[in-house]
Amino acid sequence: MDLGLVRLQAALAELGHPERRFAAVQVAGTNGKGSICVLLHAALQAAGHRCGLYTSPHLVSWCERIQLGAGPIAPDQLRHLLSALQPLARRHDLTPFELVTAAAFVAFAEAGMEIVVLEVGLGGRLDATTVHPDRRVLGFASIGLDHAEFLGNSEAAIAAEKAGVLHGAAAAVSGPQRPDVTAVLEQRAQQLGCALRWVSPLEQQGEELVAGPLRWRHGLPGDMQRTNAAVALEMLQVLRRQGWRLPDAAIGAGFAAARWPGRRQRARWGQLPLLLDGAHNLPAAQELRAELDRGGGEPAPPRLWVMGMLANKQGQEMVRALLAPADRCWLVPVPGHACWGAAELRSACPERAAALLAAASLEEGLAAAARAWEAVPGAPPVVVAGSLYLLGSLLAAGTLDLAPGAGESEDGTSGLKR
Repeated sequence: MDLGLVRLQAALAELGHPERRFAAVQVAGTNGKGSICVLLHAALQAAGHRCGLYTSPHLVSWCERIQLGAGPIAPDQLRHLLSALQPLARRHDLTPFELVTAAAFVAFAEAGMEIVVLEVGLGGRLDATTVHPDRRVLGFASIGLDHAEFLGNSEAAIAAEKAGVLHGAAAAVSGPQRPDVTAVLEQRAQQLGCALRWVSPLEQQGEELVAGPLRWRHGLPGDMQRTNAAVALEMLQVLRRQGWRLPDAAIGAGFAAARWPGRRQRARWGQLPLLLDGAHNLPAAQELRAELDRGGGEPAPPRLWVMGMLANKQGQEMVRALLAPADRCWLVPVPGHACWGAAELRSACPERAAALLAAASLEEGLAAAARAWEAVPGAPPVVVAGSLYLLGSLLAAGTLDLAPGAGESEDGTSGLKR
């Protein structure tokens, strides 16, 4: 990890500036930026634009990061690009993320993309995506504490790094933020003369989101998508005022069709219903717990969890945020990463010690959770959370049924016959 713009700028200049051959919109933030990007991409696609999408991290394949129109870049094409760019990467000492970003920009230019949606990888001010010179609309997802070792140990410090994407030639959009974050974004926008628009969460009526004459069924589940969709919608409205053709019907169709794996995703492992959610930092953990506790006015039922958390995350705070007193959780390793162990977390969270169980592998944790789930008629789906890398390893194993709606009914309980 070595944040900066100079190396990639020099490399792109040597390539003849492929990034100058398409316009871009960019989204920064801590949680929700991927969802906003997927909504933007789906709407631009539905409107008939040749639109690319660049996101990170991936769950299973590096190809997921580079969407050329409706689908990911082909493995052979990405392999060829990365191989061809190796000498350039060595000359300019590019980091792996910078190399993949350069490959993405070349792929977008060669594919004739008109506009590309760029998700910031880390921070914003020094993120590789910020080298793009024509980021005409900027979006901010929810900003909170994460990656403090790189961005700063306060929300204001992290917001300052993310506000680094702002520039005077762009318009920016944000949903509600915490007061310290709001102050930082507003101050930076004023300094640069950048128009910053604030939007409120969209209204929900039944299973539909509503914005004036627009109505569409949830494409992305979760209450937080009301805010993410509001940011995406306003960004599209700005693009429309800039001359891009974006009919309301296309926006609604795109939003309804949008999908983002590993975020409130329903699945089934054998007969065990699962709810998959990365929840890889404290703000995301708090939002997931709030989501599970919503609805009906009845106390939330005890939950079973299978979790893996990287060692650089706020493990004890995340456990306290996610687990209710009656819940049980199997802690599993995340393959290839240093992780929090059950013994460490029991020591750090003595009030949750009895709920924290150890499993030697993800498969072992799922099997233990399945036995516990079968013993409780009507139990809600088991939640798999704590790391997107954990979900990636589960998806890569090919053992899940990912059919739409698998594993959970609309009221949040198991919709599967036993």
